[in-house]
Amino acid sequence: MAHSAAQTADRDAFVVAMRRAATAVAVVATSGPAGRLAVTVSAIASVSADPPIVLACINRRSPVCGAIRANGVFTINLLTADQAHVADTFAGRSHGFPPFDFACADWHEIGAPVAPALDDALCSFYCRLLEAHDAGTHAVLLGQVSETISRDAMPLIYADRQYAAPRPMLNTATMRNTLMPMEAHS
Repeated sequence: MAHSAAQTADRDAFVVAMRRAATAVAVVATSGPAGRLAVTVSAIASVSADPPIVLACINRRSPVCGAIRANGVFTINLLTADQAHVADTFAGRSHGFPPFDFACADWHEIGAPVAPALDDALCSFYCRLLEAHDAGTHAVLLGQVSETISRDAMPLIYADRQYAAPRPMLNTATMRNTLMPMEAHS
């Protein structure tokens, strides 16, 4: 039996469904000969613990994508619930700082060669680029982690086009209300 071209989901229905997925918010940053750049992403994941490998998906049109490929290193900085302004800055919709301006927060350099790590991030992963795969509009960047920094804090979550912070579940009966909009978070 011959196979026909694969059917794809309706784009608008796909986007609506995906915006319902609650994800961690991270800023992926790089520095080196191709420049010091960063961008907010919500598509990051652990790939392997042995060896430690993570992935980040970045729009191929973003200058950050090309800079990571050229620099060969990057950090993934998971944001805390009080760092929504950092997420907005590196998403290009800054309030109070120019878009993509590192001055919106304090940073330090980690690794060799160095890459920017966000001070007070929930956690930062220093990565050497292992592979980059183009997939539709984005590149899937695989990085081998050689340094990790983490601390105890409330993570920043993005779901249904708004920031949120997780709320501990008292029991399984409270599962429907586990996300608290940022306006209610103090």
